Amino acid sequence: MVSPIDPTGTGFLLAENRSMPMHVGGLQLFEKPEGAGRNYGREMYESMRDVDEIAPLFLKRPHRSLGTAGQLVWVEDEQFDIDHHIRHSALPKPGRIRELLDLSSRLHSTRLAWERPLWEAHVIEGLRDGRVALYTKVHHSLVDGISAMRLVQSTLTPDPDLRDMPPPWDARTRRDRPERAPSSGGSLADLPAQAYRSALGITAEAAGMPGALIKTLTKSVRNETSSVSLFAPRTIFNQSITGSRRFAAQDWPIERLRAIGTATDTTINDVVLAMCGGAVRRYLLELDALPDAPLVAMVPVGLKAKESHLASTEGGNAVGAVMCRLGTDLDDPLDRLLSISAAMTDGKEALASMTPAQIMAMSAIGQAPAILAPILRMQGIVRPPYNLIISNVPGPRETQYWNGAKMVGHYPLSIPINGMALNITCISYDGNLGFGLTGCRRTVPHLQRLLSHLDSEVSAMEKAAGVA
Repeated sequence: MVSPIDPTGTGFLLAENRSMPMHVGGLQLFEKPEGAGRNYGREMYESMRDVDEIAPLFLKRPHRSLGTAGQLVWVEDEQFDIDHHIRHSALPKPGRIRELLDLSSRLHSTRLAWERPLWEAHVIEGLRDGRVALYTKVHHSLVDGISAMRLVQSTLTPDPDLRDMPPPWDARTRRDRPERAPSSGGSLADLPAQAYRSALGITAEAAGMPGALIKTLTKSVRNETSSVSLFAPRTIFNQSITGSRRFAAQDWPIERLRAIGTATDTTINDVVLAMCGGAVRRYLLELDALPDAPLVAMVPVGLKAKESHLASTEGGNAVGAVMCRLGTDLDDPLDRLLSISAAMTDGKEALASMTPAQIMAMSAIGQAPAILAPILRMQGIVRPPYNLIISNVPGPRETQYWNGAKMVGHYPLSIPINGMALNITCISYDGNLGFGLTGCRRTVPHLQRLLSHLDSEVSAMEKAAGVA
């Protein structure tokens, strides 16, 4: 069966090269069910491998030929072999989290072969505390990051006694639906294609587009927060990258971050951005590479237009981008937090004055330099529109289980690109916020140091806010 690949998916496939694998990933940690034996890791692997029918989404591979007029299309893999996609691995001693992150980094560095469906799952045992890990990766042409996370979550349950939960690729899940399709929402990575595609059919929106653009550009020229940035400094993050990846991950209790927000009248998302801004400041100071001008982060923002006409970082029916100055020029952690909070409030209010179509169009314009520079090989020549991406995705609030195994950690792995060597993505889960830092191993040296800097920033903000 042949089906077309939408323009966004085609773009991800064509943009991919050895330096830029275009897949998203996830790392979950599980505690063994009570009474599980020494062979539990093997049993988990076999239960994920031995499925009767594979869901259609997981059978598709890209193909082009004279018969398709050179266009990329999806075809069903007639030689599908589950053993190419489900792997069983063990960590070397001493089996620390460090070894797990090293393995995840290597797995995330390798491209998915077009000759097979573009996904893999690795059951990993050998952690000295007995836990079992699951690393999965799916090409961004198949699903976006949020859809990939939902695929994993669709096979989890809050019931610890349920024992008939299939893996995401089992046809019983009927989860072939998250394929990319036109909608009012979506992921930030879809913004340019959605905006440009919808621009062809804009009618009533067209009258307000010039005004929205002028307003956005005026705020940018004034160095105020908007969907377009004209003031991002050059940093070590904004250069060509290699295909080698480094991944670091850690949890922080949401209550700690909420206490800081309550004491300072800021949001949890503001606190997360301040953590990242302070950590990046410390990291670049260590490398004697901190620019005088504040770094700029691209932050996904959802718009709940139908409900309240107000922008929200909790998601909604339209997605936009706010370019937020991270206060890396400020030494005081409280000053940095309040500066970020004011910038985000200003940016969300600006988005709230636009229609969803205008938001997508402005966000697409803001991202254009970041997208075009790597394609035209102009990174380092043109000024970066922003320095890194920081996103915060809501996840399950309840404890989740897979066939009795308790999930105790959930961390995202994302996509660095040429000119944007660091990506920070957070997922909330069961009272914790899991940070996943994905970067180019060579361009972002000693990436794991950012974790200790993030922790130092939480403590510094607690002390400054009087909640330590």
